[in-house]
Parts: sequence; C-alpha cells; structure tokens
Amino acid sequence: MSTQPTADFWFDPVCPWAWMTSRWMDEVEKVRDVSVRWHVMSLAVLNEGRDLPQEYRDLMDRAWLPARTVVAAQEVYGDKVVKPLYDAIGTRIHPGGRTDWDAVVDEAVREVGLPEDVAGAGRTDAHDTALRASHAEGIGLVGEDVGTPVVAFGGVAFFGPVVTPAPKGEAAGRLWDGTLLVAGTPGFFEIKRTRTRGPVFD
Repeated sequence: MSTQPTADFWFDPVCPWAWMTSRWMDEVEKVRDVSVRWHVMSLAVLNEGRDLPQEYRDLMDRAWLPARTVVAAQEVYGDKVVKPLYDAIGTRIHPGGRTDWDAVVDEAVREVGLPEDVAGAGRTDAHDTALRASHAEGIGLVGEDVGTPVVAFGGVAFFGPVVTPAPKGEAAGRLWDGTLLVAGTPGFFEIKRTRTRGPVFD
C-alpha cells in the first residue's frame, strides 16, 4: 500500500485559472513527494442566488454541463476517470479555445473511452447530489468568498494559487513549498495583486 502524501484538488472544468493551477499540480507531482486526488467543484453552484451580470449568468448556466459530466462519470466508473476526463475537456476549452461545450463534452467522453450515456447524464441533474457534496467538501475548507481551484494538503487548504504560465520543474516545486509555508501559517489569509495578464496556455 502506498504511503505517499496526497493532495486534494477541486476544480471546475470551465475555469481557466483552475486549469492553470492544475497544470502546475501536474508538475508538482513530478518533483515533490505528493500525489493528487481530483474532485469537482462548481462555479454554477457557488454563484447560485448571486446578483450577476447577464453575460456571466449565461456562462454559469452553461458551466453545469462539463461539471455534471465529470461527476456522472466518477459516480459510475470511479475516481480514476476524473483526471483523464478533466484533461480531455479542459484541453479543448482552454488551450483549444473551444466554446461549443456540448461538442467538447461528447468528444472528451469518447476520447476517454466512456459510453455516450455519460455525456447524456451530464445533461441532466441526475448526479447533482454528488456534485453538490463534492463542491461543499472543497469550498467548506476555504469559505464561500473564494472560487476554484481549492487545494488541500497536510491539514492545510487554500484557494489557488492563481498563476500564469504554470511553473515547471523545480520552479513548480518551489511554488508548492512556498504555498504550503504561507497557507500553513496560523492566521494567514491572503496575498494578492492585480492580474496583469490572462492565462498563458502552453
């Protein structure tokens, strides 16, 4: 049985900043003694009942499909399908720049080798209890005033880091070390500066 330390990572498939952080975590796994468990959270759930601009509200309405699809796959086929399906969806949406999310989900499900009914389930609320539970677990660690991603490791949980481009190699490891250091400091809550550029997809 593996005793490798495990980090838990909550993402919404449509969030470009979560995508960037997930690419960083892929690098962290290569250079630090940690493995990652992947979980879905939902910006649509997070923003329920909030007064949003119509454009963002429309985006949240569309964001249900990718999140529901990943959770539907997880419920039936287990945790092992979460990351491959996230990668297949996210690669199309983020570096791929695709906005036809219905087609993206169908293609991603096929790429991962899952049956079409997984995408069909993602178009319903059949797995929303599991989606909301996964979301609540992640957001419960950091509070309602943040978003995705959420990372938990060794009794410490935090939102982010929000970073672009995703550091690679030992640079990714140093950011991991530093993030754990500041997030693990009692009473520490936030470091922030204005974003001066959008996600840089490799």
